[in-house]
Amino acid sequence: MGAFEVDYLIVGCGLTGSVIARHLAEQGKRVTIWERRNHIGGNMYDYIDEHGFLVQKYGPHTFHTKKKELYDYICSFEQWQDYKLTCGAVWDGKYTPTPFNFTTIDIFYPKEQAQQLKVKLKEAFAKRETATVMEVLAHPDPDIRGYAEFLFQNDYAPYTAKQWGVSPKEIDPSVLRRVPLRFCYKEGYFDDSYQVMPVHSFTDFFRKLLDHPNIQVDLGIDALERLDIKKNGLCLNNKPVTFPVVYTGALDELFGKVYGTLPYRSLRFEWNYTNEDSVQPAPVVAYPQEMGYTRITEYKKLPIQQGQGSSFAIEYPLPYKEGESLEPYYPVLTEESQQRYFIYRKMADKIQNLICCGRLADFQYYNMDQALERALNICRQFDKKGN
Repeated sequence: MGAFEVDYLIVGCGLTGSVIARHLAEQGKRVTIWERRNHIGGNMYDYIDEHGFLVQKYGPHTFHTKKKELYDYICSFEQWQDYKLTCGAVWDGKYTPTPFNFTTIDIFYPKEQAQQLKVKLKEAFAKRETATVMEVLAHPDPDIRGYAEFLFQNDYAPYTAKQWGVSPKEIDPSVLRRVPLRFCYKEGYFDDSYQVMPVHSFTDFFRKLLDHPNIQVDLGIDALERLDIKKNGLCLNNKPVTFPVVYTGALDELFGKVYGTLPYRSLRFEWNYTNEDSVQPAPVVAYPQEMGYTRITEYKKLPIQQGQGSSFAIEYPLPYKEGESLEPYYPVLTEESQQRYFIYRKMADKIQNLICCGRLADFQYYNMDQALERALNICRQFDKKGN
C-alpha cells in the first residue's frame, strides 16, 4: 500500500494513533501509519533486555482505569494480569510509600506528635481518604499545614524543580494534584478499579492491535520531512493532501514553530544491572534530594519477574530540543505555554482534513487510559461524520 493509495494517513504509532488506525481499518478504510522511531508502541514500547528481564525503554507504564469499557477494549487484544503499582520516595536516608500516608507520618515524626497529627487529619478531612497537597497547604491548622509544608519542601518542590525545570510556582496546579496525600495506612499508587499489566508485553498488545490487512506501518519515517502547511492546507511533498491526516506529534513542529516553541521535558535513562536480587523496596522510587536524577525504576518488579539479579533504570530529566536524539515526554504546562499552544491549536482546527490528538498534539499530560479514551472519542466522531 503506497502512501498515496490510502484513505487515512496517521502520524505516530503510539496508543492514540494505533487505536484510531485499528478502528478505521475495521471500517474498511486503508490506513498507513508513519512512525519516526524504529518500533511500534510509542512510549509504551518494551523488550527483553540482555539479562532476560522485560524492560520499558521509555519509563514505567502500567494500565489503570475506573472505566470498564476501556478495560474491555484492551482485553480484546491482549491478556492482562492484575498488578497494583507501589511507589515510594527517599529523603534524609528514609524510605516512605507514596502517595504519602500515615506510615510517612510515623517515619518522620516523633511517636506522640505523629499520633496527634493523624487524629487532626482524620477530623479535618472527615469522610475523605485523600486530599491534594495544595488543599492541605491551605489548611488553617498550623500542624496540618506544617505537615504539608514538610512534604512540599522535601519532596514536591525539589522533585518538581528537577522534573519540570521550573519553579513549582510556575507549573500548572494539575501537576501537583496528581499525587494526593492519604489519611490512612493504605498503600498503592492508584485507586482505580482496574489495574493491570500485560501477560506478555505492551509490544505484543500493539502487534495484535495493528494486525489488520488494512493497516500498513512504515517505521523510520519522519512525517515532517514530507508534510508541511501551506496557505492553511496540508501538503505532502509540496502537493495538496486530499485524504484525512491524523497527527499525534507536537503542534509547534508541524507549523514550523512560527509562534515559538512549545516546551516539553525529556528523559535520559541510565541503564544498570546488578547481581543483587533487589535494588529498592518498590518498583518505582523517587529520590528528590539526589542531584540530577529523579527516580529509579526496577523492572524486575514491573511486573514481578524471576531471574538472577535485577535490571533498573535511573531517570535524568532534561529539556527536549527538536533534532536531538531525545523524545518529548511531558508538556510543561505553564500559563505562557498553554496560551502559545492555543494559538497553534486554532491554526490546526482551520485545516479540515487534519485531526490532531494524543499527548503531544493535545499538549496534555495523559495517562494511558486517558489517551485511549481520547482515541476512542475521535473514532466516534469519525463514525458520526460517516468517514
